Amino acid sequence: MSNNSLSARSKRCMLILALVLVPAGKVLAQESSFAAAMKTALIQPATPSPYVHASYVQPAELGERPHRFLDRDNSILFAAVGASAAADFCVTRSNLAHGGKELNPVAKVFAGSTAGLAFNFAGETAGSIGISYLFHKTGHHKLERITSFVNIGASAGAVGFGLAHR
Repeated sequence: MSNNSLSARSKRCMLILALVLVPAGKVLAQESSFAAAMKTALIQPATPSPYVHASYVQPAELGERPHRFLDRDNSILFAAVGASAAADFCVTRSNLAHGGKELNPVAKVFAGSTAGLAFNFAGETAGSIGISYLFHKTGHHKLERITSFVNIGASAGAVGFGLAHR
């Protein structure tokens, strides 16, 4: 394999990764302004108490807009998580069929059959969505989105590595 084809593959993988991660700026830009957050944080409680110095501030009061779990952004992110896991499955299956080795110790258990490998990647996708849901329910909406980005990045890195080491 020549270095030119390897660098062309690497450039294509980086381009695909960049296209997937470009919406990150839009999705992660949910912070309220610093002045508004400070104004809300300094509100005194309704009943003054000598033991309370400031009121507790809920995330919704800081300007973080509540949203449904399966809103447009999460739907796009979850579709990208599924697509990147499917691409990872295809590349991994192809490499294993041509004599390659599974390097992921968790996936190595399932690498003996195509059905086991598919089960592994479906579980990875379901786990990512489940963790995002837990973050959503606990009010950690940035972590809810970041979970999908981390999973997409890991799968894209695995696809790039698999394509480079065919």
